[in-house]
Amino acid sequence: MTPPSILGPVAGEMQRVDALIRERLQSDVVLIRQIAEHIVAGGGKRLRPALHLMACKAAGFAGPERLELAAVIEFIHTATLLHDDVVDESELRRGRETANAAFGNAASVLVGDFLYSRAFQMMVGIDNMRVMEVMAEATNTIAEGEVLQLLNIHDPQVDEARYLDVIHRKTAKLFQAATRLAGVLAGAAPEIERGLADYGTHLGTAFQIIDDVLDYSGEASAIGKNVGDDLAEGKPTLPLIYAMRTGSPEQAALIREAILHGGRGEFGQIVAAIQATGALDYARKAARNEAEAAQISIQCLPGSPAKDTLLRLADYAVEREN
Repeated sequence: MTPPSILGPVAGEMQRVDALIRERLQSDVVLIRQIAEHIVAGGGKRLRPALHLMACKAAGFAGPERLELAAVIEFIHTATLLHDDVVDESELRRGRETANAAFGNAASVLVGDFLYSRAFQMMVGIDNMRVMEVMAEATNTIAEGEVLQLLNIHDPQVDEARYLDVIHRKTAKLFQAATRLAGVLAGAAPEIERGLADYGTHLGTAFQIIDDVLDYSGEASAIGKNVGDDLAEGKPTLPLIYAMRTGSPEQAALIREAILHGGRGEFGQIVAAIQATGALDYARKAARNEAEAAQISIQCLPGSPAKDTLLRLADYAVEREN
């Protein structure tokens, strides 16, 4: 089960969104066009804009604003990726060379800024203050999450609560905005809007936890980045946090040193400690709990094929291998 098969009902709309993305990326600055083309050619799941479109179907909204907002959501997501890759010094994303590896850090940061500002130009064009409020708050929260994650790097004292706080701000917030805005555009009742927003929060959290699991259990060709990148960057993710908490003193010391200093030198031993403590199963269970909470959140929606798709997408979030 993959996003294309689950999200088939919005495939035609996503083609229109992709065309809109290319159109809105136009600039008379050559380097912006080059990096924009690199980004578009990189593809990716386009999950967040597709999620927004599916939520619009579930909320009963079919106006043209949904397409513009889907592109806005993808621009903001892509801007955060450009900046993340610079901060993390990443060289591989979605199986391809990152923009910062291809064009340099300065260009990547500045084009990320261009994407943010273009997204807000597009939002102004929609002319809906509530939409602006939701997206402005989401973008600000994402920036806070990025800074919090930076503070957590190389800190073995990070606990599960601090880890989840970063996820809720940095990753889940844009999922939440994508689904909440469907309710906003539809003029839905407060409980419907709130249910859609909660669905996005829990779905985004599940996705990120599984991303962190795959860093210790996936294949580079499948996950589109180098396995062990999180460890190399000194990121204390849930598998490490749990293994430190429940492992032997020797295992905890090994992981603590790896977080403090980064690198892949002890990757094999770290993976062995993670497996021995059941850390991956613990993290997958945490993701499953989030997925189930997402499904409960949209019980308030009327029955429809779109609602069924959202329910299946929550299962996919936990079951995926990339």
